[in-house]
Amino acid sequence: MIMDREAVVAAAVVLVLVSSVAAAAADAINVTTLAFNEGYMPLFGEHNLVRSADGRRVRLLLDRSSGSGFISSDMYDHGFFSASIKLPSDYTAGIVVAFYTSNGDVFEKNHDELDFEFLGNIRGKEWRVQTNVYGNGSTSRGREERYYLPFDPTADFHRYSILWTADNIIFYIDDTPIREVRRCDAMGGDYPSKPMSLYATIWDASSWATSGGRYKVNYKYSPFASDFTDLALLGCRLDPIQQVPSSAGSSCAGDSADLVASGLAVMTPEKRQAMRAFRQKYMSYSVCYDRVRYPEPFPECEIVDSEKRRFRETGHLRFRRHRRVSGRGRIPVVANSSRHPHM
Repeated sequence: MIMDREAVVAAAVVLVLVSSVAAAAADAINVTTLAFNEGYMPLFGEHNLVRSADGRRVRLLLDRSSGSGFISSDMYDHGFFSASIKLPSDYTAGIVVAFYTSNGDVFEKNHDELDFEFLGNIRGKEWRVQTNVYGNGSTSRGREERYYLPFDPTADFHRYSILWTADNIIFYIDDTPIREVRRCDAMGGDYPSKPMSLYATIWDASSWATSGGRYKVNYKYSPFASDFTDLALLGCRLDPIQQVPSSAGSSCAGDSADLVASGLAVMTPEKRQAMRAFRQKYMSYSVCYDRVRYPEPFPECEIVDSEKRRFRETGHLRFRRHRRVSGRGRIPVVANSSRHPHM
């Protein structure tokens, strides 16, 4: 049987991705998890926040009355923030589930923020995930990236993690790093540097979340439920009012050293290979390739030729390859780039 060149290339990409992910699994994330009352408290919509009997699983609901969310009890001066999340299924247009760090409640005009934003869709279309990096109120210089997921995020739990140190930021999905931002002097205050809290929310973002606001939340399908478990917080805890270490006599130096020693901030060759493979196959937008919004790339952008060729001047994919399979899981097929929403 003779395979055409395109099929051979597609098979090779899949093989590289599988091999890279397998290699990264050797560096599997293994951290101590917390019960809800050990590190978190309700943020809003408390009537729509449901905790399991043992406190290790939390369900956030969105209905006509409100969304819901929770926040870490302390702020953190750098850290590792992680949860296994299962997203709402069926028609989810207009919905955003967010897992992020921020200090916007304290620094209203110059806040820092690191986001996983999960963007809902109409029935039959997959969820997309967006990562954001903001420092010192730099929301006008958004550093967004968007990705499709190599699995159905509504069928089972998957771990999403944010690693933030003084030197780099890494976003993980399960054990695979999908994005790294390395601090450089030219970033200045755009690199997040002030203590932040961890947030998890579900809310109505009908004005922009799906196809630029074309599709709204349809409450006929509510309540929409997003489940969280395997909650983890590592780093130096600061009192949210005093912004000093929460434990008497403690300092952030030891916690920072423990975070570095965990290896989570180290981008090994295996991790980098896994990250490149993920981005090659699933990234659908990158600010680093968006010459319309930013004629000059940001100083921390690492321009990878094999990535750059796949994107238009707008930073969106020229085209996307994927193949649907029966059931709830998905693996890549050919699709037109017009399906990608505008930022």
